[in-house]
Amino acid sequence: MHRRTALSVSTALLLAAPLLSACSGQARPGTAAVVGGERITTSALQAQVNEVRAAQNRTGQAAAELIASTPNLERQKLDSMLQSHIIDKMAKTAGISVSEKDIEEQRKALVEAEGGPGQFEAALLQKGALAPGQADRLLRDRVLLTKLTAKYGNGKLEEPARTAAKALHIEVNPRYGAFDVEQIKLGAGETPWITQRTRPEQAPAGA
Repeated sequence: MHRRTALSVSTALLLAAPLLSACSGQARPGTAAVVGGERITTSALQAQVNEVRAAQNRTGQAAAELIASTPNLERQKLDSMLQSHIIDKMAKTAGISVSEKDIEEQRKALVEAEGGPGQFEAALLQKGALAPGQADRLLRDRVLLTKLTAKYGNGKLEEPARTAAKALHIEVNPRYGAFDVEQIKLGAGETPWITQRTRPEQAPAGA
């Protein structure tokens, strides 16, 4: 029970934080989103998806269940990438930084709480759809969110997050859904300008 709680708290902190604001408009081919003038390319997004699928496939008999539990993985990973950009913006505005020491201390605490490195990586994959190589970003975000919460107070990150999102002028390729400004999350949307031969969240071949 303790192990399950440790990672769920870590993931919940990140996923529960309100994060993003998207502008409507036409996205350039090869662009999943634009955040603060910086492109998130579809190839960068797909690389993250492929990394998770590869990790899921290495779990043996559990692979099919893990893949089935993440049918919207592309959208989920894009949402996570957007959240990280907004957390960075919030931290910059608040004058908050994170050091390598902060990240390593966070890693050590979570690894110990989960019962070891292997269990930690397994929990990341099962609870957060995160491959081992994606742990650093989660740890960084978690440290920043903890510091932001200390500054603004528990349950008071919504307005700073919304302000940061608006300042970044986020545009999302409609293939991945529409952004709900009130809920501050990426949701399903229409794709009138794309002829989709496959679902955008479909697992890569061999997954």
